[in-house]
Amino acid sequence: MSENTRGELPHTLQVLWGRSPRRTRGPAQALSLERIVATAIDIADADGMSALSMARIAERLGCATMSLYRHVASKDELLAFMMDAAPGPPPVFDTAPSDWRAALSGWAVELLGVYHRHPWILQVTHRPPLDPGQLAWMDAGLRTFGGTALRPHDKMSVMLLVMHYVRGVAQLSASALHAGPDAGGEDVMSGYGETLARLVDAERFPALAEIVTYGVLDDDAGQQEADPLADFRSGLERILDGVDVLVRERAAPERG
Repeated sequence: MSENTRGELPHTLQVLWGRSPRRTRGPAQALSLERIVATAIDIADADGMSALSMARIAERLGCATMSLYRHVASKDELLAFMMDAAPGPPPVFDTAPSDWRAALSGWAVELLGVYHRHPWILQVTHRPPLDPGQLAWMDAGLRTFGGTALRPHDKMSVMLLVMHYVRGVAQLSASALHAGPDAGGEDVMSGYGETLARLVDAERFPALAEIVTYGVLDDDAGQQEADPLADFRSGLERILDGVDVLVRERAAPERG
């Protein structure tokens, strides 16, 4: 959002948090903010952010473009409403899950699913969230640490680490999904290892050459078909291994 968040809350946030009535200028109509936002999300999901416009939304809803502005002030405000609604409800955890690792892993997989369903979110998010929809997801993630001795700073640090990992994987997936014919196929990673093998030599790139030689980057359609999240889960497990060290360290009694 472009609105200044210092001092009085911007109108958009007041509406999202139920602290201000929604914008409804003009005569009552069947058109509603919910319908506008849902339609905008459908368009962005199907055709990307470049296809989203107030005119396109109005055409889909069968109304005049100016009618939309009785419910939403601008496209920027509409994007804020979309970001709040698109993720949907987060996974529900107890305040102290018995298995923080399984809970956090499940949360991360669910968040990845949000990005896969709504890849446009990756283009829009560029600042910390303030809307209740996204904050509900962050709160759910933080709840997974409720049964640990992690300190508040630890929890937030780990949360950001996992969020950045999920977002990075989603970004690569979105690039592959929307690569198009100009990228040489549906999957931009297809043939990547083979191409690198023709370019990389051990003298110039010794560490990378070892990876290529062992076929780490070769296509593995069988594995991906069996579990399309195999690489994601593997990377996530390595991150959680490190977090587990911190969890155990915080739980250990202090030595005098």
